[in-house]
Amino acid sequence: MKARGFDRPLYILPFDHRGSFQERMFGWKGTLTAQQTAEIAATKRVIYDGFNAALDSGVPAEKAGILVDEQFGAAILRDASAHGCATACPAEKSGQEEFEFEYGEDFAQHIEAFDPTFCKVLVRYNPEGDAELNRRQSARLKRLSDYLHGRRRGWFMFELLVPPEKEELDRLEGDRQAYDVELRPRLMVGAIRELQGAGVEPDIWKVEGLDSTEHYEKVVAAARRDGRDHVGCIVLGRGEDNSEVRRWLSTAARVPGFIGFAIGRTVFWDPLVDWRAGKTTRDEAVAEIARRYREFAQLFENARGRTAAS
Repeated sequence: MKARGFDRPLYILPFDHRGSFQERMFGWKGTLTAQQTAEIAATKRVIYDGFNAALDSGVPAEKAGILVDEQFGAAILRDASAHGCATACPAEKSGQEEFEFEYGEDFAQHIEAFDPTFCKVLVRYNPEGDAELNRRQSARLKRLSDYLHGRRRGWFMFELLVPPEKEELDRLEGDRQAYDVELRPRLMVGAIRELQGAGVEPDIWKVEGLDSTEHYEKVVAAARRDGRDHVGCIVLGRGEDNSEVRRWLSTAARVPGFIGFAIGRTVFWDPLVDWRAGKTTRDEAVAEIARRYREFAQLFENARGRTAAS
């Protein structure tokens, strides 16, 4: 058994999107042909090239990493590992409301085959939601947690989404922004504590952005309670616009326990859309992805540096 928790700086470029990427970027539904799969894989290679360009232009390699799926990114995962880059790979089936393993009972074999630095799951979990749904998810997640903590290498990254229940939105007259500000922070803390109580023990919690230092501090307190002193937290981008993501990161960077971010679509989506539409060249798309990722890394570093110096 290795020590639990990961608390070193970590700036992840995630592009493990599968169903949503296939349908929204390409407009393809259902089972893909080999040629279509190859085209998506080639598009994801543009993102990976942008990541490497960002490293070449100053993003610290020891703090950087990628999150990409096996379906479209197997070659990328192997290349990144061969070059000593931190990798993360998803274990969840894409596009499901309920967590299920992508490869069913073979989940461990796939993790062993790619040996990622981080095994990541995306889970939708509202502690005020369907109790039986939450119980089923927790049981599967505990199984994964136990397996990962029994390995001698690698860490468990948990992406927590807390979708609103209908009753919660009704109380707020359907205002999603009010939900994010007034209810979601408390529910996130409740979800973390409930999952921990069910034996689910991430090394890193990947969470949605919050509006105040106090809310971030409460998330860290929950993540690190009862001796979980080295568990880290990172902020996900949720596809929000640049200004919103910058605000989230600037606030989170000032909170001990928040070690970085995982910002994907805000970095790569528009450059890829423009490239595929013929508005830019491939090299220009790579350069723009590199610039956006580098700016978020610099923003987080600078915000944390100002806090350390104050």
